[in-house]
Amino acid sequence: MSLKNITTFFLLICVIGIHQSCKDQKQTIDKTNYTFKSNEKEFTIAFGSCNKHHLDQPLWDDILLQSPDLWIWLGDNIYANTEDMSEMKKKYDLQKVRIGYAALQKNVPIIGIWDDNDYGSNDGDKYYDKKLESKTLALDFLDVSTDAEVRNRAGMHQEFLYDFDGRKIRVLLLDTRSFRDPMQKVKKKYIPDASKDILGSEQWTWLEQVLSKDEDVLIIGSGIQFLPEEHRFEKWSNFPTSKSRLLDLLKKENTNQIILISGDRHLGEMSKLELENKTIYEVTSSGLTHSYRGIPNETNRYRIDSLIPKLNFGIINIKEDLSIDLLLRGDGQHEHLKHNIQKPE
Repeated sequence: MSLKNITTFFLLICVIGIHQSCKDQKQTIDKTNYTFKSNEKEFTIAFGSCNKHHLDQPLWDDILLQSPDLWIWLGDNIYANTEDMSEMKKKYDLQKVRIGYAALQKNVPIIGIWDDNDYGSNDGDKYYDKKLESKTLALDFLDVSTDAEVRNRAGMHQEFLYDFDGRKIRVLLLDTRSFRDPMQKVKKKYIPDASKDILGSEQWTWLEQVLSKDEDVLIIGSGIQFLPEEHRFEKWSNFPTSKSRLLDLLKKENTNQIILISGDRHLGEMSKLELENKTIYEVTSSGLTHSYRGIPNETNRYRIDSLIPKLNFGIINIKEDLSIDLLLRGDGQHEHLKHNIQKPE
């Protein structure tokens, strides 16, 4: 074991001890239905994406030091573009025993969705041949129970409800791979197509049903970005009819505290969209092990503050009065971005 790994190991032992002490005082978890009750005045969700299982993973100690109540994977949780399921399983198995991630699993509830590289096909769509087998491996990696509803339907979309001192926090994770139509590129740029769909009829029906419920805070996760429009890569804006349909559903939501979370881009940023009756925020967190520095001047008309071309993870910190802090943090506890959402009127 290298000196760096030895140092990381002992640091994580300290972090685990601190975090477990906090958890013993802070929460009781029912892992069957993922309900959560807290005696604290904050509910902290950490999230991230784009994690190459074979690279250095320097952020797990920083994530644990945030003492999160929940970790959400937002896709590219491993990089396994393959139809060989034994190869994919090996990569998931390698990730599960990484020192930092193993500490997170021991101390924090974990949920998640996939994107393309863990789905099994780069920029993959509904025609990927191994999507059912890949789904089983992804759910096994997330330790989803064998009798969970998501096991018995097509797609990875899931719903979670958390009770935070009587406040309802609903988390919806959308599957933008299993049902999406194939898209065309021209000169490496995706061409938006209003005739193409991203969720599929079954998932749209499910989404409309779960969005009819009541909650105080609504968080919706997707492997790819919801709001940005200008960049040439994968995004909801490539499916304008689907994006408009989603925003129309959000206009009808009974809560004004709506946060979208996404990954994929190898960069971090925050976006804000003013709808007719509410403000929608998006936090993009990517990547955990690698970042893309080739587009420092990329435009995004909805961006809050600056683009972060560095390793990062996201934090949603929900307060007792339902005010919310949105953060992007990096190695060494560095705070890249912070934005506050005021408590509802």
